[in-house]
Amino acid sequence: MMSSNPFADFPPMTEEELEACAGRLEALPEAHADWVMSLLLECKRARATAPADPGQASSSEEVAADLTQIVLDTAEWLRTLWEVGYMGANSLPVPPRTHFPLVEVEDVLKSVLFARIRQGKHPLPFPPPTRWGSPWHEVVESEEAQSVEAEVLEDEGQPAFAIIDGCNRWRIVRTGDDGKSYVVQHEGKGPHYRLTPDPFMSTLQRLPPEVHRRIIARERAGLRTYTLEWVHENGRSEEVPLRAATREGAEAAAGAWIARFHAAHYGQIGFEHA
Repeated sequence: MMSSNPFADFPPMTEEELEACAGRLEALPEAHADWVMSLLLECKRARATAPADPGQASSSEEVAADLTQIVLDTAEWLRTLWEVGYMGANSLPVPPRTHFPLVEVEDVLKSVLFARIRQGKHPLPFPPPTRWGSPWHEVVESEEAQSVEAEVLEDEGQPAFAIIDGCNRWRIVRTGDDGKSYVVQHEGKGPHYRLTPDPFMSTLQRLPPEVHRRIIARERAGLRTYTLEWVHENGRSEEVPLRAATREGAEAAAGAWIARFHAAHYGQIGFEHA
């Protein structure tokens, strides 16, 4: 198959060959010597300004950009390890910490959190549930029912805890309206789920938000700002400033604020825009 560039198969001229061409200018008729000289000078100028290997130059730029992104992703990962306290391997440091957690090669290679950040996703504001020992982000973010192995544990004759896919940190909030399922929550944080036990294969599905709060957008002097209207348990209303420039960013910022100050309600509150 021929190249689309008709000159692609011709090897580039060496410096000696260019000098030999320049030496033959004296033998050309005066009518042709001027334009051949101009063409030869243009070729030498183009060679002097072009990179020695265009492909190599492009590759170097891509490597530099990728390394820069890796540094940024690593900084985000380490910040999350310190502030949130989950690694995605075997170490789960618990605040307050007196020293930075030791990061082993295995932590980097097996960290689901680091892989998640490298894919352009943001960390959750708290450690997610685990599934057979690995962080389980999907169950927090997806509304689809998940097939799981589950066992309900009782305390003083009442359902109190559940072991779901090897994780024993699920708490039973209440029994479902049908009397056969349970509303569960992981470690008292994040969304509520409906757990439907079955001897062969149980199901776990995130419940929709039970409460909604307004996100208010205001424009002033050409700038748009967002605030979250939060109602406290005593009925007092507060407007929380959100650092965001879009509706989606405002919802993410509102979710992060709820996770920080009202972790038990994170994932249970929907947002309405006003």
